[in-house]
Amino acid sequence: MSVDLNTSIKLAKSYLATRRMNYVRTFDGYPPRMVLADLARFCRANASTFHADEAVRNQLVGRREVWLRIQQHIRLNDQELWQLFAEGDG
Repeated sequence: MSVDLNTSIKLAKSYLATRRMNYVRTFDGYPPRMVLADLARFCRANASTFHADEAVRNQLVGRREVWLRIQQHIRLNDQELWQLFAEGDG
């Protein structure tokens, strides 16, 4: 059974919107804000990921990627998130 392109796009957008809503629900409220504050420090949300040791630097960059993904899903609207997804970054 083939699915046309428009149906595939609608399904992908629906999936992405649901995923975004799950992130928002997970990180909404006081306890989740405390978790986000901890993750911000751990993932170097507001600090450089540079380190002289390449292995350490790669680890810090990986942590930061996780932080950025969480932020994308809780701060961007569905259309903005879809644009990232369409560009291959979502």
